Amino acid sequence: MYDRLSRRNFVVLAAGVGALAALPPRLWSGSTPRVEADWSRAERIASTITLPDVPAADFDIRDYGAIGDGQADSSEAIAAAVRACALAGGGRVLVEGGIYRTGPIHLGSNMALHVESGATLSFIPEPERYLPAVLTHWEGLEFMGYSPLIYARGQTNVAITGSGTLDGGADRDTWWPWKGGRWAVDENHGTQQAARERLMADAENHVPVEQRVYADGAYLRPPFIQPFDCDNVLIKGVTIRNAPFWLINPVLCRNVTVRGVTCESLGPNSDGCDPESCDGVLIEDCTFDTGDDCIAIKSGRNADGRRLATPCENIVIRNCEMRAGHGGVVIGSEISGGVRNVFAENLRMSSPDLERAIRIKTNSVRGGVIEHLRYRDITIGQVKDAIVINFYYEEGDAGRFDPTVRDIVIENLVCEEAERVFQVRGFERAPIRDFVMRDVEFRSAGKTGVIEHVDGLVLHDVRINGELFVA
Repeated sequence: MYDRLSRRNFVVLAAGVGALAALPPRLWSGSTPRVEADWSRAERIASTITLPDVPAADFDIRDYGAIGDGQADSSEAIAAAVRACALAGGGRVLVEGGIYRTGPIHLGSNMALHVESGATLSFIPEPERYLPAVLTHWEGLEFMGYSPLIYARGQTNVAITGSGTLDGGADRDTWWPWKGGRWAVDENHGTQQAARERLMADAENHVPVEQRVYADGAYLRPPFIQPFDCDNVLIKGVTIRNAPFWLINPVLCRNVTVRGVTCESLGPNSDGCDPESCDGVLIEDCTFDTGDDCIAIKSGRNADGRRLATPCENIVIRNCEMRAGHGGVVIGSEISGGVRNVFAENLRMSSPDLERAIRIKTNSVRGGVIEHLRYRDITIGQVKDAIVINFYYEEGDAGRFDPTVRDIVIENLVCEEAERVFQVRGFERAPIRDFVMRDVEFRSAGKTGVIEHVDGLVLHDVRINGELFVA
């Protein structure tokens, strides 16, 4: 165990608070007007996000032959309702009173898929139904793959609303075994590993996207909901369960609202809401109980992210609850296009299965600029690691694209129980810059953890196990 401290780089490797060095912290340099100006900006972002404008016309799927008995295949009837809605110039595709089994649903402009309370759209877990291949994103890479369960590409005014249920049908027998590892059924079933490696190589070698075809036999699971290059997207009120892969993944969209949604999926890569290279996103009043990150903000992986060069920016997250998951509010790791202007407030996080609360994950293969992040009024019950900024994720320090992470403020955070408080590691040649913690308390912490290579660490009333944290 050792401490190394300087004006540029600050390191703590300690089992607890008692082992910390006692140097005075840099004084809090922010002011109340600056803080209020930051959060006024968040309000402006949220208030200027445009909601979809959908005509007041209903297209009840039962009028087109859908049967909600949980047995019949209503795919064609739902597709017919969607076509009729599109031909009429838009409206609501209405799902009421029953369990409707279906294949993929592709939405058009000026259209809402409205699932009433007591109704369920049950997606049939037969991969061939999600062909032909469509342009999609998977782990930050563009390619031609299985259709997302609910998909829209290049549309304007798209909504999924109601208080019903969307069930992806994934479980240990269907979709999830494609992950491999502990999820594999047996050695005779295919997994994603070979196709994943080939797709990553295609992206690094700048193979044209239309030639990257990984569908039938590739075992790359589709996301549940993916609006792709859409404007004015609303997902409101529904419960989403049993996803093959990420649950909500808007890609290259403008004006996205996710409101009052419940995400319940404990399978592999079951991220709750992953906006990717989007501008103007509001996530509010949602509940996440997931097998991977609850919310993860992304902007493309490695060469593909740099090719698209589209940051994910102007993101407001508020009034949400995070239960199980790899992380509560996460940035990365597919982050090569950058992230900026993220505001997260009034969040509740707690579960023995919540691994991290606030997390940034990147490396020198990803690169990207991550800046202007604000977190406040966060309550954490039980978590393994409270604050994580990790430059050594996945490939680690194996590339030539040093990430830039700067201008982070965390204030008014209370954590009741953490196994470890900090796992904050920049590079010596590319330190984390301007990291502020203000009015932060960790009431019961097993370990203090690591803070390494931070230029501009500012502490103001940060307490661990009742003791003032000075570094």
